[in-house]
Amino acid sequence: RYLPHQFVIEDICNHEEMAIAIKDMHVRGAGLIGAAAGYGMFLAALKAPKTSPEEHLTFVEEAGLFLKSTRPTAVNLEFAVERQLSHMKGISDVEERVRACREMAGVIADEDAQFCSKIGQHGVTIIEEIYKKKGAPVNILTHCNAGWLAFVDVGSATAPIYEAHNRNIPIHVYVDETRPRNQGASLTAWELSKHGVKHTIIADNVGGHLMQHGMVDLVITGADRVLRTGDACNKIGTYLKALAAKDNNVPMFVALPSSTFDWTRRDGVKEIPIESRNENEVKFIQGLHQESGKVLEVLLCPAESPAANYAFDVTPARLLSGLITERGV
Repeated sequence: RYLPHQFVIEDICNHEEMAIAIKDMHVRGAGLIGAAAGYGMFLAALKAPKTSPEEHLTFVEEAGLFLKSTRPTAVNLEFAVERQLSHMKGISDVEERVRACREMAGVIADEDAQFCSKIGQHGVTIIEEIYKKKGAPVNILTHCNAGWLAFVDVGSATAPIYEAHNRNIPIHVYVDETRPRNQGASLTAWELSKHGVKHTIIADNVGGHLMQHGMVDLVITGADRVLRTGDACNKIGTYLKALAAKDNNVPMFVALPSSTFDWTRRDGVKEIPIESRNENEVKFIQGLHQESGKVLEVLLCPAESPAANYAFDVTPARLLSGLITERGV
């Protein structure tokens, strides 16, 4: 929440604190909140009463429901909680159950890092192909933050970008600011800057103009939930990028680990629960006051005006060129 102006490390000591961290976006991004929920379940197992295996499991199950309620759209969170519960139920000894829960949290986190690395290896082939045809730097547009700060390592949408940069393929990234929380301007730009990747921050409504003028070669975003039909739910505004990309024949890919798939639903627009967040995220904005060096929050609009704050939208599969997962494109 404090980047790019402050870098903060926070200790999380119990599952209640983890739930707050997820809900209030101390941590955010599909893969990362999945990994966080995995460790949240371990913290719950550590805190749960150990008088009997039944009481212990009941406490952890309730903690799992609490964690799942924090952010309803991203499927990785539910995936991690259910994976922990399934793993624990086969173990009757409480202390062994706690150890197993910690180990599984590590497995979930390590898998996320491995999957993102493979997403980079598969996705970079798309960038390489464009570069070979174009013979000039590849201009990539991305929305929100699906990078180091949204996953355990490397990210999903940014994984092919970092891999291309590491292979000395010339690239340039257009970074949507991504209102209302500005994850693009605050987080993705910070990441790319630290990694040495050339980039330009743009206002959210600029992407279509750039595509009309041939200034975007490729769009890559992450996702918080992708259905068996290929409908992709991601940060609000992704759908508009997909419409512009389709109209201008710009390929658009969604990058995701397989833990982000929802195999139970078919119609993204009708069936995916869309999180609605506090209106103050729209009405207020945070920034650095250069003279004082203080991070300030300011009101952008008439205080009495109400605001709507839908966190995600759904891009139908027909608008996408493909999905990039750890298994391939």
